[in-house]
Amino acid sequence: MKLTEKDKELIAAAAQAIKARYRNDWQEVGAALLTRDGRVVVGVNLDAYVGRGAVCAEAVAIGTALTAKGDQGIDTIVAVRHPKPGEEGDIAVVSPCGACRELIHDYDAKARVIVPNGRQGPEVTTIGELLPNKYRRGLL
Repeated sequence: MKLTEKDKELIAAAAQAIKARYRNDWQEVGAALLTRDGRVVVGVNLDAYVGRGAVCAEAVAIGTALTAKGDQGIDTIVAVRHPKPGEEGDIAVVSPCGACRELIHDYDAKARVIVPNGRQGPEVTTIGELLPNKYRRGLL
């Protein structure tokens, strides 16, 4: 699906979040989500010396949205990565990792996700398309 103006604004919000908080090898990914009630919420990844302690930017944004106003659902979510010093390129849209795909699906099975699409630029898909055969407790 093509990007809407709201999608482009969401990408810009994620980019602004990581531009404001970028720290090489600590905060490199920013995320923004649009709740179903129209709020834009941002987050940045939380890196840690112990890898298991790290938290993705999408999870931070989801937690912030839930903390601020309760579960209103995820209309659209996007993550972007800031280039490291000396790296070529600009801030770019990145796909959510597997754990974030699970988390997004858990909080809104109908969420739209903005993902990279090579030279064509970012596009919109659904979390169900990114995560077919979602794990569910107690189902065979």
